[in-house]
Amino acid sequence: MQSNKNSLFQLAVIVSALGFFVDVYDLLLFGIIRKPSLRELGLTPDEILTQGEFIISIQMMGLLVGGILWGVIGDKKGRLRVLFGSILLYSVANILNGMVHNSMQYALLRFLAGVGLAGELGAGITLVSELLPKEKRGIASAMVASFGILGAVTAFFMKELFTWRVCYFIGGGLGLILLLLRMSVKESGMFTEIKSTSVQRGNFWMFFTNRERFSRYMRCILIGLPAWYIIGVLATFGDQFGAAMGIPDIDPGKAIMYLYLAIAFGDLSVGLLSQRLKSRKKALFIFYGISILFCTAFFLQHGGSSTRFYLICAGMGYGTGFTVVYITMSAEQFGTNLRATAAISIPNMVRGALPLIILLFKYTRGVFNSYITGGWITGIIFMVIAITAALFTEETFGKDLNFVEH
Repeated sequence: MQSNKNSLFQLAVIVSALGFFVDVYDLLLFGIIRKPSLRELGLTPDEILTQGEFIISIQMMGLLVGGILWGVIGDKKGRLRVLFGSILLYSVANILNGMVHNSMQYALLRFLAGVGLAGELGAGITLVSELLPKEKRGIASAMVASFGILGAVTAFFMKELFTWRVCYFIGGGLGLILLLLRMSVKESGMFTEIKSTSVQRGNFWMFFTNRERFSRYMRCILIGLPAWYIIGVLATFGDQFGAAMGIPDIDPGKAIMYLYLAIAFGDLSVGLLSQRLKSRKKALFIFYGISILFCTAFFLQHGGSSTRFYLICAGMGYGTGFTVVYITMSAEQFGTNLRATAAISIPNMVRGALPLIILLFKYTRGVFNSYITGGWITGIIFMVIAITAALFTEETFGKDLNFVEH
């Protein structure tokens, strides 16, 4: 009996990790193939920058919409419904994405892919958190996240081997294969138990009807903002920063690859550290410190080599491993009837904040007439916000998750 239970736990972790792998592959693919794909569609260098910012913002808006949609479905219909529906949507969207002929079609399909991608990580973390014993939650979540992050590395090598259209076909095909593996995963026992009660489930507006619960929800969002400042600004537009720093020929796809390869190690490290310290918050602050250290090194570059640039991106990525902690904390902060809604919507609220991060970055670089100055001022703003929110966030290590929100 115990052996069967362990097998179910292992299967849930493996399938969730594979799901996040495909999720990250598809999520970061546009950033990696942005320049060659838009160039082939006939855009000028200036349009590649402006349309690139627009399309990635549209994709993140899709994640924002999907985060709410799949979160509600996860608490109303079950965690597995989200895993099936979301992966089907983004797989089809990616296959169609390989057939686009203009930037508007591109933006529309990145929006739909974003909606689909929104459900994967939060639902997987929720399922693993509810299935596994509390003393193993942190390590299991770190394993899911660290393996999943390798999807970005795979996306980079696919870009080197195939055309950008084939890269999208591969992403869609991987998703459909994963859909078959999902058939053998069992639903969360906690959700099954609460489903038979009269407790209200998946009501997104419950986050706004109670001041303390709203404060919890907003803090979970704010502590994750630096991650997408680093990913969506510093790495995605690494070629622009490199040019401003006198470092020519920076490939943003390679910058993202180095960043995400290091995030995989950071995710695993922060999970193990939180287990050792028996604290999510202490591990979070340590990795905030690592992120700040390497972001400082990033902006102090002047005329160095591209190799050094990529290694600093890797350092920032290792620090960004704190993402798995804030997502796990988000799942642990809320009761079973709102857990999927929180764990799915919160990381997508963070991802969906990228257009606002880019707008602030555009404003600061315009005010100071400097790409570099605008970049570090934007970073300071979001890091101060995140640290302040984290200071007031509850420690959730070892917390019993079998409770509901009223």
